[in-house]
Amino acid sequence: MRKLILFMHTSIDGFTARPKGEMDWVTVNEEMFEYAYERTQKADTALYGRGTYGIMQAYWPTAADKPNASKHDVQHATWYNKVEKYVVSATMRGQTLPNATIISDDVADRVNQLKQQPGGEIIMFGSPNLAQYLMQHNLIDEYWLFVNPIILGKGISLFNHIQEQIKLKLVEQIALPGGVVCLHYAKE
Repeated sequence: MRKLILFMHTSIDGFTARPKGEMDWVTVNEEMFEYAYERTQKADTALYGRGTYGIMQAYWPTAADKPNASKHDVQHATWYNKVEKYVVSATMRGQTLPNATIISDDVADRVNQLKQQPGGEIIMFGSPNLAQYLMQHNLIDEYWLFVNPIILGKGISLFNHIQEQIKLKLVEQIALPGGVVCLHYAKE
């Protein structure tokens, strides 16, 4: 069975964005990009919520073509353009996307079916509402939480709708430059 991996930046107090979705507080640097690049190479499928897909689609398909494209832009754009993409969205029901499949109904069953198919890992960047839904259905296998050195106090919480406990075991912790700590947990 394929693993569903959640990649998420959080504040120390568990927020994934400011109240209006702003992520101007996220620490990014070359070391983090290298670390993420190595990790994404194990995934051949990406799962997104509508909002995160829109952000990704607006930038990554042509990021490598820009005159001053960074190494990270070239690497991630290459990966993004080759992976199979799924977008979970009720509002996009019936639309056809040139590079992604929309999942609008029976989301838990459809994601579980994806996990049963042969292939590499399924990776999910961001999409906190979708992450909460998948946590409630016990579908996330690993959590890669990039805890940024900031307390936001309010915003979009990663865990505020979780009704039942989810037991995890710490696989590894990595201190990255800039004060970010990557906590890698697996479901027990």
